[in-house]
Amino acid sequence: MPSLAERMSRAKPSAIMIIADKAKQLKNDGRDIISFSVGVPNFLPAEHVYDAARTALAEDSGQYLSGRGEDILVNAYLKRLEANGFSEFTKANIATGIGAKHILFSLLYALMNEGDEILIPTPFWTTYQDIADLLGLESQQLPCSAEQNYKLTAAQLEKAITPKSKVLLFNNPSNPTGMVYSQAEIKALGDVLEKHDLWIVSDDIYNRMVFDGIGFHHLLKTNPALKDRIIMIDSISKSYGMPGWRVGLMAGPESVADALVTLNSNSITNIPGVVGAAAAAAIAGPQNFADDMCREFTKKRDEVMETMAQIPEVSCPKPQGAFYAFPDISAVFGRMHHDQVIQNDVDFAERLLETKGVAVVPGRAFGTPNAIRISYACKPQELTEGLKRLRDFFSEIN
Repeated sequence: MPSLAERMSRAKPSAIMIIADKAKQLKNDGRDIISFSVGVPNFLPAEHVYDAARTALAEDSGQYLSGRGEDILVNAYLKRLEANGFSEFTKANIATGIGAKHILFSLLYALMNEGDEILIPTPFWTTYQDIADLLGLESQQLPCSAEQNYKLTAAQLEKAITPKSKVLLFNNPSNPTGMVYSQAEIKALGDVLEKHDLWIVSDDIYNRMVFDGIGFHHLLKTNPALKDRIIMIDSISKSYGMPGWRVGLMAGPESVADALVTLNSNSITNIPGVVGAAAAAAIAGPQNFADDMCREFTKKRDEVMETMAQIPEVSCPKPQGAFYAFPDISAVFGRMHHDQVIQNDVDFAERLLETKGVAVVPGRAFGTPNAIRISYACKPQELTEGLKRLRDFFSEIN
């Protein structure tokens, strides 16, 4: 039979979903499993979101819709941007897609040629590298250690940029670390970027999930001179508890937005009307739930950090956003858990799942093999029990 395209040799399934699916299968087999693997918020959208979807379904025309996004969704996003202090955008600057992952794929497809260099601060969300590999890009990973709170410094960025560099992929708050950049840190990075002509893809999907009163800061505010090169990505998945609805949003230069609309016309055509109506209702509706959400995640973060502080072998910078922690566990590599040596992060994760029924994602999936990612977006009782099992697991390592 004919062979697959060569590029498929570079394609690989999501490491996060592999772990999540394995945990789900074990649970279906009757095992008592607690999953800290997938980043799914432990809440559903408000009832007015479902009402909007029902109304849209009742009024469905069955027609093709706008590849940019229906006006109700685009206008809701523009108003949300304006409420957040970004008033410089118009409809021509907006594009939508089937989730932020789809937006990111289309962006890199539109912005970069095969062999172009993309800068990826590391740890990174797994999909960044996966898409770069699939598109044949040259990725330069910029290692950000636990000692520097997993955050990229201006000096690192300045040193990393080369004449080949075409895109910086910047994620704040961060998946997988939960770290949040201060205004001063953002400004320092922006000052470097002003000196170099490259695109800045700003993945902002956790911008509503910032704790401790530190606020969310953006390159477009600290360095408005970058406006013609910054592309913002957002999503309804995390902030509104709607990951399965699959709506991603982009705000950026008109030429980039038009490129994504063109790609949509040759791939997805449009977001389904029912989905777009629900997303618009979430974005334009009451937002007070965000405060409640942040209070809940702050409590969960604090519980995670209390457990980390009780484990001598762990180094874990305190996350101030999203719903992840990224403890460095490398101190136990080469040591024994009962009759098995833990050689690396994969051994650790497999042994933890096998013996304690707790699923975590090995850090190498995020470019940092000395750590694991803990998603604490689960039910409170599951978090408490899972952390107890994790603590017990460490106590059994000799």
